[in-house]
Amino acid sequence: MSTRLTQKGNPMVDSEALKLVLSASHVQELTTRYLSQTLNAKGYEAVTPSILNFLSALECGVNYGSEIARSLGVSRQMVAKTVKELCRYGYLEQKDGVGKQKEILFTQNGELLMSDTRQILADIDKVLVKKMGLKSVQSTVENLGTIAGLLSELEV
Repeated sequence: MSTRLTQKGNPMVDSEALKLVLSASHVQELTTRYLSQTLNAKGYEAVTPSILNFLSALECGVNYGSEIARSLGVSRQMVAKTVKELCRYGYLEQKDGVGKQKEILFTQNGELLMSDTRQILADIDKVLVKKMGLKSVQSTVENLGTIAGLLSELEV
């Protein structure tokens, strides 16, 4: 990270927090790309990093569009469009719920997709542990949790 001045003369200070954010984002990008490619190779259609991010926000049981939208910080229309697409691919289904709300549930194929995703992540764990050691991996996860807690205290 550069500590030089910008072209307009504004100072650019070095920041460990910026390095952390960029590194964490890169790890997530690489992980979801690897997951989607591996799942596509296993025969799961249309599984992209963005679809995996969407599915990771869902509970194993009943989900509602408004809760998903709130969790992901997106519009209910975007959730409805994505759910419709995932229903078409056979990963989700919608059922009538209370009032106008539709219940959103994983299908059998959707549960298999998520199970296979978790297995691939467990396989990644093995690689990380082999290269870094179990304590180092666990410490990294704990430290990220601590950082997340500290950052949540900074919210305005």
